[in-house]
Formats: sequence, structure tokens, C-alpha cells
Amino acid sequence: MTKNEIAEVLAEIATLMELKGENPFKIRAYSGGARAIEALENEDFEKLVAEGKIDTLKGIGEALASKITELHSTGKLAFFETLKASVEPGLVEMLGIPGLGPKKIAALRRELGVSSVAALEAACREGRVAGLAGFGEKTQEKIIAGIRNREAYSRRHLWWEAEGVATPILEGLRSLGAVKRAEIAGSLRRGMETVGDLDFIVAAGEVAPVVDWFVSNPGVVEVTAKGDTKASVRLEGGIQADLRIVPPEQFAFALHHFTGSKDHNVQMRQRALDRGLSLSEWGLVPAAGEGTAKEKAARSEGVAAPDEAGVFAALGLSFVPPELREGLGEIEAAEKGELPELVELGDLRGAFHNHTTASDGRNTLLEMATAAQALGWEYLGIADHSKSSRQANGLTEERLLKQVEDIAALNASGKLRTRLFTGTECDILPDGALDFDDALLARLDYVVVSVHSSFAQDEETMTRRIIRAVENPRATMLGHLTGRILLEREGYRVDASKVIDAAIANGVVIELNASPYRLDMDWRHWRRAAERGLLCSVNPDAHTTTGLGAVRAGINSARKGWLTRASVVNTLPLGQMQSWLSAKRARR
Repeated sequence: MTKNEIAEVLAEIATLMELKGENPFKIRAYSGGARAIEALENEDFEKLVAEGKIDTLKGIGEALASKITELHSTGKLAFFETLKASVEPGLVEMLGIPGLGPKKIAALRRELGVSSVAALEAACREGRVAGLAGFGEKTQEKIIAGIRNREAYSRRHLWWEAEGVATPILEGLRSLGAVKRAEIAGSLRRGMETVGDLDFIVAAGEVAPVVDWFVSNPGVVEVTAKGDTKASVRLEGGIQADLRIVPPEQFAFALHHFTGSKDHNVQMRQRALDRGLSLSEWGLVPAAGEGTAKEKAARSEGVAAPDEAGVFAALGLSFVPPELREGLGEIEAAEKGELPELVELGDLRGAFHNHTTASDGRNTLLEMATAAQALGWEYLGIADHSKSSRQANGLTEERLLKQVEDIAALNASGKLRTRLFTGTECDILPDGALDFDDALLARLDYVVVSVHSSFAQDEETMTRRIIRAVENPRATMLGHLTGRILLEREGYRVDASKVIDAAIANGVVIELNASPYRLDMDWRHWRRAAERGLLCSVNPDAHTTTGLGAVRAGINSARKGWLTRASVVNTLPLGQMQSWLSAKRARR
């Protein structure tokens, strides 16, 4: 069984145990183990398992290591099979219904014998759920609505789409007179490629007007909860949005708490405990004494923090950017003062891998160039599809040479300040050969090589295919490593670590395809790869002028991958970029 498959099993074990009400520490052990091995490179994982050292990985003990080894060697785990058999499949399905957690599902099973969504819906229609302690009529109505809408509501949303929904709401909250501060939190603020729901943290004195505005927003289709300082709504498109209002002095703590991943927050709380403190959304207070974190905060002034930097400083840490708060070593780096200065959107001087109407783009060469100039870019690379991509109107040799002439003419015309570079997105054929011959590719400023066909090849064949293309002296950069389409299509099977090795060895850049639908190569690979010398190009894969703006999503992922300006080649100013490309061509 592969590393990712094992991680999926461990995550499922955690879910099943939570559904059964098992010990929370055991649940966290499995979910933490899943994330720990998922973050490993395939090569490192295989080595640790082969040497019997998987238990040296942080968060994986002897018992869990034994299960991982068993899954790896046999593809099966008796413990997992027994656990699955003990939980009705319908109970797991119920977890997708808003408002139903493991405890309520267990109560429904115990009191009403409900073990499927269909049975639950029937029990609600008959009024039996309302009669249970802790449920009532309103809960029953919400369950019915949740069942009706669970398919639309349970799906995740692209970061780009979620950000487009969240931004107007944030602006609206900030415009309210009662609001002193407001921010987006959660996975959206961390720049995750997909988002489950939206979290808004607000500091306000008078809360009622803020809650009323939030639940009456024009995009709201359902109010699922409304309290004195909290509210939850469903928005058009199915995404859930949650509002939390706190006193100004608690804002930094709440923002930190609701931004960080589970692992980040657990590690931060432990760091506080090690210093005799208790960290929560309510504040940072002495840990001694009984009561909840909220009660402790209420009876103690605690540590003041005007902003999140103050929260980190109080625990002896430099500020950790939101994108890094995944529990993947950022706290240790912050303690040592070794956090990188992350690349920013304003660092980009241009981008490669962009399409025009010559292939499947929607804007002309001049329109794309003009749009790049409006963004303040110093250069723009044009990489229309090659001839084998017939579905994308790929260019023949003759059409590509004509485009090279057109670009030269536009550069010489003086109409634009933005320099255009000639390129192609050259198909990697099924055997790893390139779609154009060497003589033609040598006439271009750069060459992006990408897979667009034969996705069903096995991992070994696909990996060998891509490496052959990367080893071609004409290749400048590799496009969308796995070919994934987020929320639509899994990537083809490829050993990313081997391809990264080949790219480094051959001086080939791997792009971070900034299309919100791709964000490929995945951010989880970048930190280790960049440390070993791999260069990244944040490319929008733009097919329209507005598509150039997708680099914002790419920068999010680059920052999550700990990338600095030095690791992103298209932060080079024009003169240095021309020199870099000339040097690459000279080595071909």
C-alpha cells in the first residue's frame, strides 16, 4: 500500500473512532499520524519503513508504526477491518449532515435504531427525532433541511471561489459603525487550495447590529444559527459562513485560534502549557486553577496582545504567517528565528505559460500583452499548445513560427513596455518524446513541457515518461506536474520525488501552476524541493486577460510551500531574466 493510501486509512480510523466515542487521545494519534506521513516525500517514507524507523517520526509511536508497516507490506490491517465492521456505513454518511456530530449520531442509533440517512429522514418526518432529549423540533427541521441539501453543502470550494464570496462580506462588516476590527480566518486565510466554510472574526462593542447585518446579507439563503455573539448562515452556492464577535482585547487570540490548523493550535497550546500558561480563543492566562479557558480568561487579565504578533511574542516566537500555520515545523522555526521571508505577489515581474487565441485562449497576443502591462509586469511569456493538443487547437510548426515573428514585431513596435518572450507548451508524448523537434524548439526563448494525454499510464511509466522530457536539453520548465483538476479530477499517478530529482539534476524549473483549478505542483512538495535547489515559476496558465490575475492563488500556495523570492524564478527583473534565459539556451 502506498504512503497516501496508508494516510487515508489512518484518517478513516480516526473518523470511525470518533463516531464510536473512543478516547480523544487515540483519535488524535491516528489523525496526526496520517498528516505526518502524508507530509513525507515518498522516498523518505519508503526508507523509514524499510529500515524499521517509522516510529522515529514525530507523532508516531510503536503501536501506530506497527500498523503502518502492516498496511505497507500487506495492504491490509485487521484492526481497521474490525473497526469498519463495527460501524454501520450509514452512520459515517450521517456525518455529512450539517449539525450532526458523532455524539448525536450515536444517540440516534441508540435511542431510535437509526443507522442510515434514509432511516434518519423517515424518523424526522414521523416526528420521532424531536422527542429525543437534546434535539427538539428545530433540530429535527435542521436535520431534514441538511439531508435535502447535503450534496450541495458537503462539497468543498476552491480557494478562488471562496475568496470571491468572502471578500464582499468582510468589506461589509468593516463598514459597520459598531465594528472595530474584522478579519477572515480559517483555511481561507491559510491559503488552502480548497475551503470547507468561511470564518469571520469581528471585534465590536455593540454586537446586535453586526449579527443582524450578517444574517440578512443578500447572499444568505438560510440562517442555521443566530445567537448573541455568533451566527451561521448558508450562502448561495452552498458554502457555510460563521461569524464570531469578541471584545477587542480578545480579537488577536480569537483570530489566531480560528486561523490555525488543528495541529498548529495543539502545538501552540502545548507550548503555552510548558510555560505555565493556557492559550485559547479567549486569551493567554495562567494555567493554574479549575475551569474552562473562557472562565480563566474572565477571572484573570492574562497577557495582553494587541495583534497576533503579540500572541506569538508572548510565547517566545517570531510571527508565523497564516499560510504556514499547519503544524509542519513552523513553531520550531519561529523559535529559532529561522522562518523564511516568504515570496509576495508584488515580487513577481512577469509569468510564463500563457495562452492566446492562437490555440485555446480567449484573448489575442496584443490583448494579453496589454493586460500584463496593466499589471505592471516587465515581461510575459507566451506558451500556446503544440500540435498534438488538437482539442486545444495546438499550433503546427508553421503557425508557431508565424507567432514568433508576430512577437518579434510587437516587441520592436514600441507599443508596449512589457517584453514578450516566445515559448510553447510542448506536449510530452506518451513515450516521453517532445511534440516539436529540437531545431524548432531551439528558436524559442523557453519551452514548457506538459502531459495532456494518456493519463491512465501506470506510475512507473508516467514517471519515466516525464523524466525523459525533463532530461531533454530543450526543456526549460515542467508544467502542471500531476495534471490534477481540483474537486474534479485526481492527478495521474507519478512519483513526484523522482521527477523533482530529475528537474534539479537537469536545471529544469517546475512550475507552480497558479490556475485556481490546479495549483500544481502541490504546496506540500515545495519546501523540501526548494531547499535542495529546485526553482519554481508561478505561472497562471492564463487563457484570458483576467486569467493572468490567478497568480494570486499561486502565490498563496508558494507561501504555503515556504518559498522565498530567491526560489521563484519569475521574480527576476527583465534584464536578469533575459540573461537567465540566454544562459539556459546556451546550454541546450
